[in-house]
Amino acid sequence: MADGEKKFPLILIVGMIVFGLLLAGGVSYFIATKIVADKATDHKSSQRDPGVFIKLGDAKEGLILNIGGVNSGRYLKIGIIIELKPDKKEVPKEGKLPSPTEIKVLDTVVQLLRAQKIEDFDPSKQEQLKEVIKNEVNKSLGEERVYEVYITNFVLQ
Repeated sequence: MADGEKKFPLILIVGMIVFGLLLAGGVSYFIATKIVADKATDHKSSQRDPGVFIKLGDAKEGLILNIGGVNSGRYLKIGIIIELKPDKKEVPKEGKLPSPTEIKVLDTVVQLLRAQKIEDFDPSKQEQLKEVIKNEVNKSLGEERVYEVYITNFVLQ
């Protein structure tokens, strides 16, 4: 009888250990697949179509503007590249004339920069300037088309 009583608790203990390991493995598998699936969907949602880059102004110089009013004698030389969401409807440009989108963007940016005060061109406010340019260009185009605004050159005289 003593041997039969020892085998029963030993089999019970081994069975509980095996059950616990299977349960832990199943829970781990479920959690791991759930996390991997969430990361995969986050990665897909953060991807976007490659943008179309528009360099404003002259190819070498960028934009050269009189700022601070007509009598101020202050000039701004700035290189701006705007990354836009590609427009499926717009036909690629042929020849040297800029597309209507480029003309709208250039007009909006020139008006915006000329309306700014000298204090708004402080280097610490450059991120705010980019955000203002992005918002105004989106308003002029009528939709959220601007991915990013890059300032490549900045000289205030």
